[in-house]
Amino acid sequence: MRQLSEYINNDFKPISNNESVREIQDFFTEINYSHFPVMDNEVYIGSVSAVDAETFEPQKRISDYRYSLEGFFVRTTMNWMDVLEVFARSNATIVPILDETNTYVGYYEMTDIIKFLNETPFLKETGGIIIVEKPVADYSMSQITQIVESNNGKLLGVFVSEANAEKVQVTIKTTLGGINEIIQSFRRYNYEIISEHHEDDYLNTLKERSEYLDKYLNI
Repeated sequence: MRQLSEYINNDFKPISNNESVREIQDFFTEINYSHFPVMDNEVYIGSVSAVDAETFEPQKRISDYRYSLEGFFVRTTMNWMDVLEVFARSNATIVPILDETNTYVGYYEMTDIIKFLNETPFLKETGGIIIVEKPVADYSMSQITQIVESNNGKLLGVFVSEANAEKVQVTIKTTLGGINEIIQSFRRYNYEIISEHHEDDYLNTLKERSEYLDKYLNI
C-alpha cells in the first residue's frame, strides 16, 4: 500500500498574493478546485476560495482581499483520518500541506485521499465493525486494543467517531474470528455496544459513499 505522503501534489504552484484577481479567476475557470493556497514571500497565508474569487474586482490583487483567505492546512505528519477531517471541516477539494517548520510542501486533492482510503485495511480487508461508547474519563485506546487481541482478534482499524463533553464513541474494525467474545469482553469492561456489523454492511456503505464522492468530484 502506498504511503499518504506519496499523494503530495505540486502540479500547480501556489498563488502569490501579488497576483491579480483576474489571473486567479482565470485559474479557477480552467482548474476545478474549490480553493487554492496563497503565499506571501514563501510563507503560506491561507487559501482563496473559488466562490469568493468570483466576487473580487479583477483589476485588484489578491493581497487586497487577504482578509477573506481561509487558514486551514494539514501537516506532513498527520494520518489519513486527520487529513480527511480537515477536508470535511473546510469543505474543500484540496488542502495545503505544511511541515513542522510551517514550510509549504504541496497539497492533497480529495480524489487522491479517497483513493488512498479505499486501499486502507480499514476498508479493504474483510472484518467486523463494533462501535462502543464509554465516558470520556474512562475510555482507553490501549485497553480497547488489549480487549480485541486477548480474544484472538486482530485490530484492522480504530478511531474516535463521535465525542462530546461526557462520552466518546469509538469505531473498531477487527477480523471476524472471535467477534462475539470481543463484544462480551467490551461489556465486561463497561463499554456500551452501540452497534455491531457482522456482515460488513457498514464497510460496504462507506465504500459506496466514497465511490460516489469520487464520481461526484470528477463530474
